[in-house]
Amino acid sequence: MARDTKAFRTSSGMPVERVYRPENPALDPARDLGEPGAPPFTRGIHPEMYRSRLWTMRQYAGFGDAAETNRRFRYLLEQGQTGLSVAFDLPTQMGYDSDHPMAAGEVGKVGVAIDTVEDVRTLLAGIPLDRVSTSMTINATAPILLAMYLVVAEEQGAAWDKVSGTVQNDLLKEYVARGTYIYPIRPSLRLTTDIFAFCKDRVPGWNTISISGYHIREAGSTAVQELAFTLGNARVYVEAALARGLDVDDFAPRLSFFFNAHSNLFEEVAKFRAARRLWYRIMSEFGVRNPRSAQLRFHAQTAGSSLTAQQPANNVVRTALEALAAVLGGAQSLHTNSMDEALSLPTEEAVRLALRTQQILAEESGVADTVDPLGGSYFVESLTHSLEEGARRLFDEIARRGGMIRCIESGWVAQQIHESAYRTQLEVERGERIVVGVNRYQIDEPPPHLFRVDPSLEEAQKERLARVRARRDGSRVAGALAGLDTAARGDTNLLPPIVDAVRAEAGVGEISDVLRRVFGTFDTPTRS
Repeated sequence: MARDTKAFRTSSGMPVERVYRPENPALDPARDLGEPGAPPFTRGIHPEMYRSRLWTMRQYAGFGDAAETNRRFRYLLEQGQTGLSVAFDLPTQMGYDSDHPMAAGEVGKVGVAIDTVEDVRTLLAGIPLDRVSTSMTINATAPILLAMYLVVAEEQGAAWDKVSGTVQNDLLKEYVARGTYIYPIRPSLRLTTDIFAFCKDRVPGWNTISISGYHIREAGSTAVQELAFTLGNARVYVEAALARGLDVDDFAPRLSFFFNAHSNLFEEVAKFRAARRLWYRIMSEFGVRNPRSAQLRFHAQTAGSSLTAQQPANNVVRTALEALAAVLGGAQSLHTNSMDEALSLPTEEAVRLALRTQQILAEESGVADTVDPLGGSYFVESLTHSLEEGARRLFDEIARRGGMIRCIESGWVAQQIHESAYRTQLEVERGERIVVGVNRYQIDEPPPHLFRVDPSLEEAQKERLARVRARRDGSRVAGALAGLDTAARGDTNLLPPIVDAVRAEAGVGEISDVLRRVFGTFDTPTRS
């Protein structure tokens, strides 16, 4: 089959030459490559990488109520998963309890429903929190869910300085790519940096933020935009923490990142390598003294937007290639999507196969046996250089427009992502970008078996919440919420009063409502 030479571009539109030679990368090996575990960390943040320890296999899971999700967690751990990753339903993400009118029809649908600390007790029952690392994909309500997690760890007998995990806590990307924001940008930054300060003193093993390019890419960005907007957001968080009086080396080692492992293998490997180099150079501008402050540690997830409802078995192959890109690019942890996720929540069989994909890569492929196996490839080094330069050009554009916050508030960042998504969709519709099974190689096929959440779950969850409210000490709840209100109107760290409210068994919605009254809500800018 003859190929159109216009097809010889990466997914982000960068031209791909017929062959690459030593002069193509245009890089200084001493300055741009270095050694694994040494600046500028292009080749990885650890000298031995996977030779000494494999990446964490952290499958994202959460649906229905806490008991159902606990069963799925236990199943995944039995199958060899090495870390938990929690998906929360939309009401929990948006700060509504399950009985709020805004929660109707959404309870437990895209993640687990969490109302009070009682739900978190059930969610984590039988899971030793001093031995299992947990990632929580939660943003606007991140301080509340972190507080609930810590209270449950304490009840288990796990000291806070012995628990480890990550809270996403990345509000800036919500305003441009995902939408689960509540408060305006500046109060959100306060909550983010409150977590930085609180964990520095009390939960030193916790990653206080996972700065996410994943959702930016899922919304339709290019790889260059994913790099630039993610690291641009990260710079804002560093500046906000410094403005709060934190020392850069007190919080920077606990910053982590979350990137998309998309479908163009070599571009994705180069993207991860460019991200590490860019972050090292950005953090060097802040005068870090601790080398770990300039290391970009990242979790990767295979691309949900690449999955197709047509011929879902093809998604197994897509996910395997995307997982390979993440491993070749040096990810610290990885989630592999299940083949049926374009249609429904994944079945146990699909989840197991997604986890086995990682295990086969780790144990059978040999890709974990040497560090940065594609380092020195003329093609990969050239792509790494091009992606870094493309991100720098976008950094300059952001600076000309007044900085990242102004670009978010004006809607400019969201517009850039939407335009990229629109161009990609046009290419698919015109047949210029091939999606196997969608615009080429189509077949007629019977509908697959789909996993559905029991529709009776919502009423059962509301009944559980009502029982908690009936037995708790109402005056204690009222006092804790009043204390939070007072703290929010001042400038003290909000985590201690949030922990007090959680201990009193206040709900996610009740705590969020206090902050809504004080901070207000974010109004989305309108752009054509």
